[in-house]
Amino acid sequence: MRITHIGHSCLLVETGGARILTDPGAFSEGFEELTGLDAIAVTHQHIDHLDTDRLPALLAANPQAVVLAEPETAAIMARAGIEAKPLTLEEPVKLAEATLTAVGGAHAEIHADIPLIGNMGLQVSAPGDITLFHPGDSYGALPSGIDLLALPLNAPWAKFSETANFARAIAPGRLFPIHDALLQPTGREVYLRNLSGLLPAGAQLIDLAGEGPTEI
Repeated sequence: MRITHIGHSCLLVETGGARILTDPGAFSEGFEELTGLDAIAVTHQHIDHLDTDRLPALLAANPQAVVLAEPETAAIMARAGIEAKPLTLEEPVKLAEATLTAVGGAHAEIHADIPLIGNMGLQVSAPGDITLFHPGDSYGALPSGIDLLALPLNAPWAKFSETANFARAIAPGRLFPIHDALLQPTGREVYLRNLSGLLPAGAQLIDLAGEGPTEI
């Protein structure tokens, strides 16, 4: 599997002959230049995961790409003139030899007075390769058999103890930080240093930010 961390929650995942882009949001720069995409998958509707202003240009450069989105998000995209196929929980989507499966269903609570919205984590696998889990904005879904975890590091909905406990519950072989655009570099280092001491046994913390395409 080859991963490119484009920024925040936006990843280019290459496995099983498929090129899958996740969460092209307003905090991520550079996804507009991508071509040859097989799918664009959106976990939920928040602007840091979905930039409806820049997405049409990306789709124009990738007319073959299928757009997959959490159902509420797909409806919002339709009102913006963007056609997206609603994801169905636990229903595998074949993309070349890769499989994308949606898990979860609800965004983590930010505050009791803020209505909950939908959120679908993305599990990506291919024969003979590792399995990736991108949870979107939730620590609620705990799929088994995850080799590589894209771990949301900081958010209005996240408490650091929950972040560490989520990583322990998933127990991946490797994990890397995402959802980090709100952090200054110094603060990000503090998060990573604290997290490194709380990993599940045998897990390796890697950092893909700024590294470009990385074989894992």
